[in-house]
Amino acid sequence: MTGPHLSLAQIRNRIILTARAVLRQHRPGSDGRCPVCRTPDCPVATAARDVLRAARDVPQRNAGTDG
Repeated sequence: MTGPHLSLAQIRNRIILTARAVLRQHRPGSDGRCPVCRTPDCPVATAARDVLRAARDVPQRNAGTDG
């Protein structure tokens, strides 16, 4: 659970860690299908990759900088 005591960077890091864990769980097997969803194109893994891409593309700001 995230609370108001966490910084935005900490929340972002937790989201990234969760997305990476999801990708490990939904890694395609030898037959090319997700072992959890049993589909060749796992929508959960796709969503996790989208989250990682969005988290990477967000510009990081220092608290001491302006703008």
